Amino acid sequence: MSWIQTYTGRKFWPLDPRPDDVCIEDIAHALALKCRYTGHCREFYSIAQHSVMVSHMVPAVDALWGLLHDAGEAYLPDVASPIKGRCMVIPENVAVEFSVAERRILTAVAAHFDLRYAMPSSIAAADLCCLERERRQLMGEPPEEWATAKWWDGDMTSIYCQDWSQAEQLFLVRFNELKGTP
Repeated sequence: MSWIQTYTGRKFWPLDPRPDDVCIEDIAHALALKCRYTGHCREFYSIAQHSVMVSHMVPAVDALWGLLHDAGEAYLPDVASPIKGRCMVIPENVAVEFSVAERRILTAVAAHFDLRYAMPSSIAAADLCCLERERRQLMGEPPEEWATAKWWDGDMTSIYCQDWSQAEQLFLVRFNELKGTP
C-alpha cells in the first residue's frame, strides 16, 4: 500500500504526491493534531498554530505560503530537523532523502493552491524567528544556545497554546481570510 488515507477519506501518495489530492481540511486537521518539537515542549503546541503565527509575520503577499510552509508534515511524520537530511528507505528498497519527499509534497501543495514554488525567503526568516520565540516560551532551558537565537526579533508576545480543535479552526479561518472566502 503506497498511499495513506486522509482525514477526509482521500487517498494520498506521500512519495508520489498529486496536486489534485491535496485538501486544506486534511492539512489543517493533521497539523492541528501534531505537536511541535516532536512533543518536547512544556505543553501541547500544534504545527497548525505555529503556521498561523508564521503567516502573520511575513509580508501579505507571502502569507499563504507562510500558512502552508509546513504542509508536507500533514502527509509525513514531523521529523526533527537533524534527521530530515538523512535517507529513508521506501518499499521498493530505494533510498529517498526525507527532505526530498517533503519537498515533493510541498511542490504538489504549491500547484494545488496556485503558489509559485519555491517558497519566498521571508518564510524561512519568520520560521526561524518563531522557532526561537517558541523555544524561549515553550521549552525548558537549553543545554546550550540554539543557532536560531540570532533570528529572534526580541518579541516576547505570549504564546497561548491552543488545543488541537481550536488550532484547526484558527488555521482554516486564516486560510479563508487569505483566499478571500467566507
